[in-house]
Amino acid sequence: MQQVFKRAALAAVLASAGFVAQAADPIILKVHHFLSPQSIQNTHMLRGWCDNIAKDSNNRLQCQIYPAMQLGGTPPQLYDQARDGVADVVWTLPGYTAGRFPKMEVFELPFMMTNAEATSRAAWDYYEKFAKEEYKDVKVLAMHVHGPGNIFTAKKQIKTMADIKGLKLRAPTRLTTKLLASMGATPVGMPVPAVPDALSKGVIDGAVIPYEVAQTLKIDELAHFTAETDRSANALYTTVFVVPMNKAKYESLPADLKKVIDKNSGRELSAFLGKTQAGNDVPGKAKMVAGGHTITVIPQSELDNWKRASAGLSNEWVADMDKKGFDGTTLLHEAQALIAKYTK
Repeated sequence: MQQVFKRAALAAVLASAGFVAQAADPIILKVHHFLSPQSIQNTHMLRGWCDNIAKDSNNRLQCQIYPAMQLGGTPPQLYDQARDGVADVVWTLPGYTAGRFPKMEVFELPFMMTNAEATSRAAWDYYEKFAKEEYKDVKVLAMHVHGPGNIFTAKKQIKTMADIKGLKLRAPTRLTTKLLASMGATPVGMPVPAVPDALSKGVIDGAVIPYEVAQTLKIDELAHFTAETDRSANALYTTVFVVPMNKAKYESLPADLKKVIDKNSGRELSAFLGKTQAGNDVPGKAKMVAGGHTITVIPQSELDNWKRASAGLSNEWVADMDKKGFDGTTLLHEAQALIAKYTK
């Protein structure tokens, strides 16, 4: 009888140990995005975030990153994948679904951005104050922007606005489409992974993209000319990115792990993502130079013409916001003030 009790006790101990081991298994977050495994978004930005939450949780929170849409779907579907739990965390552009997130569009107006780090901090503060209801079905971890956008063209050098007229140029978002149209181009909206094929087949004559992602798309091989705006002026355009997390997944975490996510979210994550992505413009430009690109810097005097041509877009955006029941003027001024606050 004593041996029976000993066996039962041993079984209980082993079962308890198995339960502890099972309880200690890490929670793996599925992180999904549309760029390549070699992209800085994959190797530094999202990987950096994953490494930080692993460290802060003693490896109880870990990531499996799926680049290049490996979980299926298309880039415009990524936000809904986070909402619906197909992925736990995604990195994407709100602007890939035109008109769905109108308040955050303000940062995509022409000549708004000063630098990516400052504007990313501003974007987070603005989101917190004005745009949370647009993202109420997810847990937003960060809002950020990329570095100054350039115009890459296959066959025609752009020196003045007249050179843009009639060119079929890829645009990432609704407001960038309007910007290009205001300067005489024929805008073609498409997610960035589609650009190489469209360029190689002549579907488009060029694209507006920052240097950092151009290098991963082989724009150095597919195009020959770069129009870069004077960097002492505000950027021609930028694009807003969002990092949403599935709300149910976040709510399912123990309180201490929620704190880990919260610690690694917000303004500082937004600034890190914006600064890191923009920092990759340097090797991106170097690749264009090495590829023999003709880089034309558009001077302030010519940019004044571009600004005049696109000036009505801000008023149009304000009017759109007013029609939706928001104070568009206040939203625009608040975004501009926040960018100024963080710009050094």
